[in-house]
Amino acid sequence: MKAVVMAGGEGTRLRPMTSSMPKPLLPVANRPIMEHVLRLLKRHGLSETVVTVQFLASLVKNYFGDGEELGMELTYANEEKPLGTAGSVKNAEEALKDDAFLVISGDALTDFDLTDLIAFHKEKGALVTVCLTRVPNPLEFGITIVDEEGKVERFLEKPTWGQVFSDTVNTGIYVMEPEVFDYVEADTSVDWSGDVFPQLMKEGKPIYGYIAEGYWEDVGTHESYVKAQADVLEGKVDVDLDGFEISPGVWVAEGAEVHPDAVLRGPLYIGDYAKVEADAEIREHTVIGSNVVVKTGAFLHRAVVHDNVYIGQHSNLRGCVIGKNTDIMRASRIEDGAVIGDECLVGEESIIQGNVRVYPFKTIEAGAFVNTSVIWESRGQAHLFGARGVSGILNVEITPELAVRLAGAYATTLKKGSTVTTARDHSRGARALKRAVISALQASAIDVRDLENVPLPVARQQTGRGSAGGIMIRTTPGVPDSVDIMFFDERGADLSQGGQRKLDRVYARQEYRRAFPGEIGDLHFPASVFDSYTGSLLRNVDTSGISEAGLKVVVDASNGSAGLVLPSLLGRLGVDALTINPGLDEARPTETVESRRSGLVRLGEIVASARASFGVRFDPVGERLSLVDERGRIIEDDRALLVLLDLVAAERRSGRVALPVTTTRIAEQVAAYHGTQVEWTTTSPDDLTRVGREDSTIFGGDGRGAFIVPEFSSLLDGTAAFVRLLGLVARTQLTLSQIDARIPRAHVLRRDLATPWAVKGLVMRRVVEAAGDRDVDTTDGVRVVEADGRWVMVLPAPAEAVTHLWAEGPDDASAQALLDEWAAVVDSAGQ
Repeated sequence: MKAVVMAGGEGTRLRPMTSSMPKPLLPVANRPIMEHVLRLLKRHGLSETVVTVQFLASLVKNYFGDGEELGMELTYANEEKPLGTAGSVKNAEEALKDDAFLVISGDALTDFDLTDLIAFHKEKGALVTVCLTRVPNPLEFGITIVDEEGKVERFLEKPTWGQVFSDTVNTGIYVMEPEVFDYVEADTSVDWSGDVFPQLMKEGKPIYGYIAEGYWEDVGTHESYVKAQADVLEGKVDVDLDGFEISPGVWVAEGAEVHPDAVLRGPLYIGDYAKVEADAEIREHTVIGSNVVVKTGAFLHRAVVHDNVYIGQHSNLRGCVIGKNTDIMRASRIEDGAVIGDECLVGEESIIQGNVRVYPFKTIEAGAFVNTSVIWESRGQAHLFGARGVSGILNVEITPELAVRLAGAYATTLKKGSTVTTARDHSRGARALKRAVISALQASAIDVRDLENVPLPVARQQTGRGSAGGIMIRTTPGVPDSVDIMFFDERGADLSQGGQRKLDRVYARQEYRRAFPGEIGDLHFPASVFDSYTGSLLRNVDTSGISEAGLKVVVDASNGSAGLVLPSLLGRLGVDALTINPGLDEARPTETVESRRSGLVRLGEIVASARASFGVRFDPVGERLSLVDERGRIIEDDRALLVLLDLVAAERRSGRVALPVTTTRIAEQVAAYHGTQVEWTTTSPDDLTRVGREDSTIFGGDGRGAFIVPEFSSLLDGTAAFVRLLGLVARTQLTLSQIDARIPRAHVLRRDLATPWAVKGLVMRRVVEAAGDRDVDTTDGVRVVEADGRWVMVLPAPAEAVTHLWAEGPDDASAQALLDEWAAVVDSAGQ
């Protein structure tokens, strides 16, 4: 059997290490990752191998040649352009078309039993066998579920935490029959998991999953790269090491000179012809490459040093990576997580802080203190985006410098000359950061339309009118000292997961486009923004019957930007409106849960005393609203969703409503009673808005005060929901309390459980296993439905070490019992 080694990736997340070296050539224990892969193949009799290459292909070919030194026969299939995981193998079809073959990545470290994998493939008579393994964090991999016979039931490529339903992931190792090429178009970018496998499953072809025992590490990040070194030294992976084990865990390669007075504390590795002088101290998990010189008094701990590096006297290297041909001069200090590229010079007594990236061919001057990357900076975290944009403490995590680089990265994803709409809330912090953002956009050849301080729905609507995207900066809801930098697409919706990943990648590469002097973007301040918004709103939303109904409402603007649009709206609606808290308060750009609750209580008192039809309270940016009925009683947000659903469905009598899967199933009863149906979505706002864009959608809401009015916009909009509610109440001539009273009571309980990141995938697998034969819905997380209709949902939080649980039953006691039962399952997996 032949093998295919895929060695064409750029390894962008590993820059600057991969700026001048292809990822498969990165050394692990002084040997390229791909050499470890080839040696594994040879060990299992797969000596005839095709290598697919693309990025810096000549370096791979020059290093391995025809494979003679390894006792293998290597040929190469060169891609002129990236063809995807399946397209690159298709490119080698001529060499593989006669028999089954094995596909393996050239940049993953593993010691799996490939012989047993091949035997499993033959025994099952599979067209494709996917090699699977268990991992603690499945986010960066494709999740796979198999049945008891090993047949694949479902694939999901690079999920969000809400889509994680197992910790069993696709390792990118496959055994395939040549018939699979019939499903791959030539010279086109095609992926196995995203394109080919779903088609094979649709046609009922035999795809099996083999769950492998042993070691596997996808070396895709700096953290996993350093971890792979440590795992090799600890003996956790079965690979060959060159050299001699002169004491337990201390490996020294041929020709290395180690002074007797040097201190060595293994496990560690010293490469061939390296020189370690007296009083140097080399500690655990350090790997020193070939021809490295370590001078007297130097200290290295968990450092990975590539070939031909000079480490000066009394230097201190901890948890860092040093590229080849680099000189680290006397008394320099390089901290944990830092990466120094190839052929750099780090001057005497300089300090390079943790997580700093120094790109190849750079010079750090003597005595310099470097706490940002050269030339660019990295935040040093796995993902920029949280639940709503990039969030953090103002001037601690979210600084003007970060805002500039984020905006530069966003601009780099757009074409030169594109227009971006910017906006902010009424806080001083948002105002300062927006100025930094505008400067960065203009300097990147982007024209800017600045709306200044507007409600969030207005910013979205204006972005959707001819802009390539938008940026809104606001105070994080409920956290006065934090801000959110929100990025919109061309429709004004939050960036999709794909869009976020693209921005993440550009930011991680730290390669921002800058404009030539003649290309600097323009800055415009559009006029009549509020009149434009309200005019469009009143043209698209049914307001018939409002002026005749004589409604009296109380509107609480919460001292936020929501109040800016009300003057141009309420007068044109023909309602008797009492507006409270209309003025902007810079000192209170957001509300705590307690202050919002007390505000609703006060609103209820005013509604009751004024004998108003109802009251609404907007959040400070106008995206959400809460309701108070004519008696002054607060209608909780989950209940308000059912009230609006009932009103809309009763009037429309057909169509679909978009609701997240955490919503009570009472919503299905309400919708069905009026001839409409529910389209369940994930808890992500962009998924809700995706369904909101579809023609048949008549309504949407998230159960937390945000609503979609599709006839006006597919985005969350508190003001549009208010206008829609006015029309519905006017035409039905029912009070909110009467509508609320005719809807059955829901009994949904929620609980949050602390869950370490390392076991989140395991937790979800245990939940699926514990579900047994019960119905399981994996729209978002895992929802398990009991035979009697009760259900529980388990959802990993995307940005916290927490697992969310919801349970619904016919009464609170039943829901509580279900919650307790499944909380025990989650807790047991996390222990």
